[in-house]
Amino acid sequence: MHIVAIHDWPQEVSEAAAAIATALGILVFEARQKIAGGGPVVIASYADQSQAESTVARLFEHGIPAFVIGCQAVQSGKQSYPVARFVLGEQAMQLGLISGEQLEIGYGRIELLLVASSCLGQTQTSSSLTERKFSLGKTLLAGGIPMTKKVKSEGTLTSEERDQTLWLYTSDQKIWIFNRTALNYTGLGDALQLSRELNFNYLKNELRQRAPQANYDERLLRRGDLIRVLGPRLSPESDLDLAFEVLARCLRVKHEGE
Repeated sequence: MHIVAIHDWPQEVSEAAAAIATALGILVFEARQKIAGGGPVVIASYADQSQAESTVARLFEHGIPAFVIGCQAVQSGKQSYPVARFVLGEQAMQLGLISGEQLEIGYGRIELLLVASSCLGQTQTSSSLTERKFSLGKTLLAGGIPMTKKVKSEGTLTSEERDQTLWLYTSDQKIWIFNRTALNYTGLGDALQLSRELNFNYLKNELRQRAPQANYDERLLRRGDLIRVLGPRLSPESDLDLAFEVLARCLRVKHEGE
């Protein structure tokens, strides 16, 4: 599958919606709904790459910046590397990957720092509830005086476990993935704090300070923004990597145009 995303259109919403509707052959109302929250946003998907590229060409003709992303290439994960541990040096950070590889990344090579909320899965817990309900039988035996009885019910509560993930993009087009709950923070040394959340926040803040040239963006932390970026056909749970790719491509294109 190939998705088409648009970003940073210069027109007002009504004008942009009309242009998008013409390019995609849809109703203006439908196009307006797609872009109501701003960009970037996925607006179409195709099995055939040439169709996706033709759509991008039509969008450009109407003044709408767009690009194509091949989902298979992104989802293969060939350029992404999960990190197990790290040490923040003066000029570079040392990384220990989950694969066991050890390497070093200079802060000057960092281009993007993107943060998102990810789903770890769902947990189910059983619960019982006891409440009093009106009893017709007891009421009749009591001569019409309203009576109640205890009723016990069993149920299952489903809750979603969520985590934060930081994707660090370097100038060689590689992605280094820091998952909050999977990281070993002992490399922080004396800066080590009491919880994963505090340590993860410390890591984010330190990277922003040590790599001021990097574009930091955390809009994907908000589930509503994540859903809006992906559009109705993609899932924020299974297609988070595509949301990262859309945002990263948008930020890079915007930076190149400045």
